[in-house]
Amino acid sequence: MDSIKLAKENESLIIEIRRELHKIPELELELPKTVKFVKNKLDEWGISYVEMVNGNGLVALIEGAEEGECLAIRADMDALPVAEETGLEFASQHEGRMHACGHDSHTAIALVTAKIINENKDKIKGAVKFIFQPGEEIPGGAKPMIDEGALLNPKVDYFISLHNGKLADLGHGNIGFRENELMASMDKFSLKVTGRGGHGASPHLAIDPIAISAEIISGIQKIISREIAPVESGLISVCMIKGGSTQNIIPDQVEMLGTARALNEQTRDLIEKRIEEIAKGIAQSYGGDAELNYERKYPVLVNDPEFTQYVKSLTKNLFSDLVVDISLPTMGSEDAAFYLQEVPGTYIFMDNIKPHKDGVCYLNHNSKFDLDESDFYKGVAIFLETAFNKLAKK
Repeated sequence: MDSIKLAKENESLIIEIRRELHKIPELELELPKTVKFVKNKLDEWGISYVEMVNGNGLVALIEGAEEGECLAIRADMDALPVAEETGLEFASQHEGRMHACGHDSHTAIALVTAKIINENKDKIKGAVKFIFQPGEEIPGGAKPMIDEGALLNPKVDYFISLHNGKLADLGHGNIGFRENELMASMDKFSLKVTGRGGHGASPHLAIDPIAISAEIISGIQKIISREIAPVESGLISVCMIKGGSTQNIIPDQVEMLGTARALNEQTRDLIEKRIEEIAKGIAQSYGGDAELNYERKYPVLVNDPEFTQYVKSLTKNLFSDLVVDISLPTMGSEDAAFYLQEVPGTYIFMDNIKPHKDGVCYLNHNSKFDLDESDFYKGVAIFLETAFNKLAKK
C-alpha cells in the first residue's frame, strides 16, 4: 500500500473535516456536536462504533479479512476555554471556546485514516480501533474510556497517537520520536493556609496567613532544588494565590492552587509527601495551619521502546528527512499515558505551527494558535503505514 498516495488523495477531506470541527469547539466531557459530527462520518462510511462516557466518546472498529492483532489509534476531541483571535474564516462559533491545541486536527486525521482503512480492510489481518475521546485537557477522558472497555473486545495489542502543534522544537514539518518517558505526570494541589485575621497595623496580634504562604511557596520550591537529585526532573508551580480584601486587614485564610509534575513515580510520591509536610510545618511554626488537597491526575507518559522504534522506522521509510529524535522529555502532560500503562505503544509529535498574520508563531493554548494544514496528510500516512504493516496479511 502506498500510504502517502492514499493520504494525499484524501488531503482536502482532512482539511475540510478539521475546519468543520474547528467551528464547534466543546469542553471537557460534554461534546454533543462534535460526537454527532464524528458519528455522521462513520455512518456515512459504514464503520461501526460504540458510545462511551455518556455518549461523549466513541470507539470505532474495523475488522480485517482474518483474525489477528488489534491496533488502536486514538484522537482527542475536546477544546479549551479560550476566546479565539485567529481571524480565520472557519473560526470558533462558540464564544469563549477554541480548538487551541490541535484536537480538531487529531480527530480529522483519525477519521480519514478510518475511512481509508475501511476501504482497504481486506488487506489487513486483525482489527483497527479508533478511540475518539473527550476531556483530554481536563478532567481526563482516557481513564473513563478504558474503564468502559475501550481497550477490550477485541483486546488492543498496540497503541498509537499523534499530537500536532509545537510541543518540542523539532523544526517545521518534522515528526518527533522518543522512547521511554516523553511527558510528565500532572497533579493538581490546593493549599488552604489558616491564620488569625486582624488589623494591618497590629500584625503582632494576628497570625498572618499571607506571610506564612510566602514562606510555604519558598519552602516547597526547595523540594525541587534540594531534595530531588539534579539529574531527575520535577516541577512545582503555584499558579494561583488568593487572600485578603483590602490594604489594612490581615485575613484569616489564604488559598493557593498549583500543579506538580515529575518523570517517575518515586519523584511524584516524594513531591506529594513533602508539600504537605513542609506546608504544615511552616504554618504551625507560626501558629497557623495548612491543609493540603492533592489530586493525582495523569501519570507519566512512557513510550514502549520496541514499538516506538518500529513506528519510527516506518516513518523514516515515508519521510526520511523529517524524522527527529526528541532529546529531552517535556514537563507537559497527556492522558494518553493511561493507555500506554495498559498497552505497548507510542505517542509522537509533529511540529506544524502556522504563523499568524502578524508573523508570530503562537504556541498551543494561545488564542492565536493555528496549524499548517499542509502537514496533516503526514499523520494519516503514518497511521496507515503502521496499520498496513503491523497487521499485514502474510
